Amino acid sequence: MKSNLLKKHAKSFYWASFFLSRNTLNKCSSLYNFCRTLDDIVDGDDDLSTKKKIFSKFKKDFENKNLDNQIIKDMWSLIDSDGISYKIVIDLFDGVETDLVEKVVINSKKDLIVYSYRVAGTVGLMMSKIMKVKNKEALKGAIDLGIAMQLTNIARDVCEDKARNRQYIEQDFSSIRAIINESQSFYEKSFKSISSIPVKSRFSVIVARRVYRKIGDYILKQNNIDNYNKAGKIYVPIYEKVIQTFLSIIDFIKLLFIKNLNYDNQLNHNILEQEINLNERI
Repeated sequence: MKSNLLKKHAKSFYWASFFLSRNTLNKCSSLYNFCRTLDDIVDGDDDLSTKKKIFSKFKKDFENKNLDNQIIKDMWSLIDSDGISYKIVIDLFDGVETDLVEKVVINSKKDLIVYSYRVAGTVGLMMSKIMKVKNKEALKGAIDLGIAMQLTNIARDVCEDKARNRQYIEQDFSSIRAIINESQSFYEKSFKSISSIPVKSRFSVIVARRVYRKIGDYILKQNNIDNYNKAGKIYVPIYEKVIQTFLSIIDFIKLLFIKNLNYDNQLNHNILEQEINLNERI
């Protein structure tokens, strides 16, 4: 079943997926399988040279529409049926390829935002296309939600990334706290945009946003780098997911009263626009 990888590797998203229709879930699972395949290439145990060759072949097979590969076939089906720009997928490839070096070091906010857009904002954008979002302001908010979630990932995976010779932020607790605080603004800016998602898919996104955001709170509870290092990979426990799901009902009601959507995170998008022409993507 297409959702198997989602269930195994993306517990927060799998929880939220219960509120999607079967057709939308299948499409989202196809997208996740494609993204997971890219991640597995980069994060696998092969040496760097082998990873680059595998990545190059997968990208070439995608570009050449090698439909013998089911994951690529499913991805092209999404592109064709849901109006996903080819450039968004290439942005995703570019982001993943950033990690195919001996040592990753990100030194500026601009580079961090661009990287986060490429590996996660793109996914938020493609998910919105699958959910039939048309409003361009809302699509910008979908990018913000993807970036917010990636910043959460970076805050959670400092030890894991260090072992892979990757440094997206300084490896101390003050930097972890700062990146979680940065993610909060992106979570906030994404909220109103959810009102443009058709009602049948809206609740799932509200739940995913709440549950994933909560990871940051559980990271901050560690208080210092020693506790953080001992904690391992931090997840939101089931009871907390239940609480956040019930709180999502309040969010759902709030969004029913939003009539006009005015995007208000232009400062960060101006930084992103130095590298990416978003109008060509949305």
